[in-house]
Amino acid sequence: MVLGGMAQIPVAGIAWQVLHYLEGFRRLGHDVAYLEDLGMWPYDPDADTVTDDASPAVRRLKRLMRWASFDERWAYRAAVGEERVSGMTAEQLDATLAGADVLINLSGMTALSEVHMRVPLRIYLETDPVAPQIEIAQGRRQTIDFLAAHTHHFTFGERLGAPDCGVPVERFDYRPTRQPVVLDWWSPPGGYPAAPAGPLRFTTVASWEQTHRDIEWRGEVYTWTKSAEFLKVVDLPGRTDVELELSLTLEDPDTIAMLETHGWQVRHLRELSRDPSAYREYIRGSGGEFTVAKDQNVRLRSGWFSDRTATYLAAGRPVVVQDTGFETALPTGQGLLAFRTADEAAEALREVASDYPRHSRAAHELAKEHFRAETVLARLLDEAGA
Repeated sequence: MVLGGMAQIPVAGIAWQVLHYLEGFRRLGHDVAYLEDLGMWPYDPDADTVTDDASPAVRRLKRLMRWASFDERWAYRAAVGEERVSGMTAEQLDATLAGADVLINLSGMTALSEVHMRVPLRIYLETDPVAPQIEIAQGRRQTIDFLAAHTHHFTFGERLGAPDCGVPVERFDYRPTRQPVVLDWWSPPGGYPAAPAGPLRFTTVASWEQTHRDIEWRGEVYTWTKSAEFLKVVDLPGRTDVELELSLTLEDPDTIAMLETHGWQVRHLRELSRDPSAYREYIRGSGGEFTVAKDQNVRLRSGWFSDRTATYLAAGRPVVVQDTGFETALPTGQGLLAFRTADEAAEALREVASDYPRHSRAAHELAKEHFRAETVLARLLDEAGA
């Protein structure tokens, strides 16, 4: 049973993240079901508000699960309203949970209740490290109790516990994992991905500024936002012949004008993010990805690696991404290039442009070797003793 938030957070990146887990487990031969049980009022993306009407959220979830051929294997439990359970019946959901061997709390979005606790193996699968570890080191009881409800703890922070990683590790044994990717979902029809037509254009999808998850640790504030990291390389378009485009959740016209003045192409993320198919075509139609990471992961060297970046690699699109320490877990230099400074970023983009076919092939091969869903998830289950 995979717990997630595809309806409550109706953005394409979240949908793809969850669907890769569902399909990956199914391809390993497991009976897989999805449950959204967040205990929150439903969110209506069209009205951009929470509501006591779960039908918009349920309709979105139903479309996603039908596309992935999980029509009968999902349930949405609403916090309000007369029809509390959609998808499966309440009786089917109870029976599915009662028979489940493994529960995956993806992104740690769900506070486990008594019914979840009956599943013998409960995996906390953390896609965003740093803040939970710091909260535990600060002694926050709520975070400690939340994590203690799980039997195993996995994280995208692949360097937690390393000598030069500044993320505190206490109480729990975190095991490294990474985003599984269903490779054939991302390779264009007809075989090996060809170079996109036109000028070489590197893109990314990001939120410009999010301050609600900034956290203080040992007298320093570690931010969740990406804006400060982008500003460190704001003059990059003038130092490369590669076109650079940002698809952002950004409304401020002054900031958009500033980025465009520096040569960035800026588009609004709203429509792209709502449609998983458009999101995938945007990545497959890009020449590659250029992006930064969150300050928390950069300064503390968590080893975090983006699930979105993994899909660029699977599509045969080279990536130039800010270093978080992931180079100790993944090979860099071809297809995947890490940078710490603007000079290194400019040089990496020049390197990719100088031999794009080689870097494209390397990106695709790296995804096959390190992000193939069946390989990643078989390892996760093996390490959890499932």
